[in-house]
Amino acid sequence: MNINYWTPALLAGLMALLSACSSTSSSSGSSGSGGVTVSAGGRQVTVADEMHQQMIDAGAAYDDVELQAYVNRVGQRLVANSEEPNETFTFTVIDSPDINAFATPGGYIYINRGLLAYLDSEAEMAGVLAHEIGHITGNHHSRRKAASVTNQVLATTAYILTGSGDIADASSMYGAELVSGYGRDMELEADGSGAEYMYKSGYDPDALLEVIGVLKDQEQFQRVKAKSGGKKVGSYHGLYASHPRNDQRLQTVVRAANELDRGQYIENPEVPGEFRRRMEGLVWGASIQDQRSENRFYHNKLGFTFEHPEDWTVKAGAQSVVATSADGSATLRITLRRRDASATPRSVMEDSSAGTYSVGAELDQAGLAGYTAVASNGSDSRRLAVIDYNNLSYLFEGKAQDFPATDTQLLAMIESFRPMHPKERTTGKARYVRYIQVPRGATMASLAASIRIPDAEAQLRLLNGLYPRGEPRTGDWIKVIR
Repeated sequence: MNINYWTPALLAGLMALLSACSSTSSSSGSSGSGGVTVSAGGRQVTVADEMHQQMIDAGAAYDDVELQAYVNRVGQRLVANSEEPNETFTFTVIDSPDINAFATPGGYIYINRGLLAYLDSEAEMAGVLAHEIGHITGNHHSRRKAASVTNQVLATTAYILTGSGDIADASSMYGAELVSGYGRDMELEADGSGAEYMYKSGYDPDALLEVIGVLKDQEQFQRVKAKSGGKKVGSYHGLYASHPRNDQRLQTVVRAANELDRGQYIENPEVPGEFRRRMEGLVWGASIQDQRSENRFYHNKLGFTFEHPEDWTVKAGAQSVVATSADGSATLRITLRRRDASATPRSVMEDSSAGTYSVGAELDQAGLAGYTAVASNGSDSRRLAVIDYNNLSYLFEGKAQDFPATDTQLLAMIESFRPMHPKERTTGKARYVRYIQVPRGATMASLAASIRIPDAEAQLRLLNGLYPRGEPRTGDWIKVIR
């Protein structure tokens, strides 16, 4: 499995590149144009397009084809009833536990599985998607500072690809001052447009008000937790941040949508039970998607991985990591030494091994600097390399009885060395959203007693729209975590 990995240093470099661009502009058109472009070294970079592709290549999308298709179907129905029915919109469920949804130029709309878990119907999901569509059809990105849009896309991508809370705190996903929000008027405009798209698509626009309740319950819960832990309260960028729970202006735009073409019947597109079926088994909490390839070695402690031929074995010891061919005729040994900041990978390699060097080449391993060459001493040849990662230098030495025939494999293993992606690290026991019918006499406290997650009782209430003190009724279908 090919997974790209962005190191914080590489992301920081990209941030610096874009912030230093000679010009930044919004392209014409609301969605199909690809959005914000920046000029860097004479090249036009369509930020949203590139970020989307990098996110997909890095495995940011949630691994559930049927759920992705379901969200896309609902989203495309809403687009068909918008002002831009012929523009290209792309809907993606992101494998993130955070309660968020956002749109970027180019018609890219993202909804986190973390938000889906707390919604109760297709109409509520449609409300979130319609609101984000409204930001694009309203051309809100170009009405903000283009640099702000660029920063949001980059910061969001950085969070998804690195799992770094520090980077996330610097993005508008958590209401940081680095990126300003759309503003109350633009949010209300997106609400009005979204409510209209919902009505024309057969959904009840009042579901937008239900989403408000979901998000405000989360806000209240996070405020309680933040107060006890001394942390900042997170926020969803739109409805979550700018609207009070009983927002009269929001109710007015929703009511206006409900009065469109009064008397015209529009069939509700929801299939009974489909939303529940699609959410059944949704991953809850940290991602548990297994993205480890069978033909890669993973070193959990040091956080690196490299690919090896199918019939090779790899053993890690206290002094080295050794990959060996099936017949024992070839090996690749990896040893470590503390990195010397004043030395280059090439100088470290040449100082550590004697011989005549040939076919030398610089390496760039997912943002890691390195150097490789063949060292010959008489009839003996070895494939050598040094790659710097964190505060260590990784020294590679490849040997083979038939070196000319095996060197290609040795070099391929070296060139596959990279840091592990966060999704490749073991994360413990998986947890999923499950639906059950409430047994007679059950309470949220009794149902939560067997669920081993933090704040289990509060989380069950949040999942089922019963926060802070609501109780389920016997026979009701509710969500639990198992």
